[in-house]
Amino acid sequence: MTEKTASVHWQGRGKQGQGKISTETAALDDYPYGFASRFEDDRRGTNPEELLGAAHAACFTMAFSFACDKAGLATSEVETTASVRLAKLGEGFVIDRIALTMQAKVPGIDDAKFQEIASAAKSDCPLSKALASVPEITLRATLRQEGGS
Repeated sequence: MTEKTASVHWQGRGKQGQGKISTETAALDDYPYGFASRFEDDRRGTNPEELLGAAHAACFTMAFSFACDKAGLATSEVETTASVRLAKLGEGFVIDRIALTMQAKVPGIDDAKFQEIASAAKSDCPLSKALASVPEITLRATLRQEGGS
């Protein structure tokens, strides 16, 4: 069993406040976030949805690579993007969609087996399970040929 830690320090009120996110590994160390980086286009900080997307993409990608390995297939390259949508709902907000887009090179696999493994990895990755309350989690998986793009 493993447990990882992240922390946030927030100062100020609501829209004017600023937070700093840190992780146990120091991958983030007092990294800024606030209203502008979450709801506007301020690129000087991050936001919870971006971090959730990064975590989900990383978890799914690793689950896919492990599943290929278990099937006797080696992933040579996997690239995943997660788009997380934050939508207004009544007085608050909800994450109503996560769209995973993955491209991978897996020598010796056909598209049917590739799609089967990708779909199972989407269902089986711990982040997908944790995010089961999100109404829509989609996956678009593309098998790339070795030597091609």
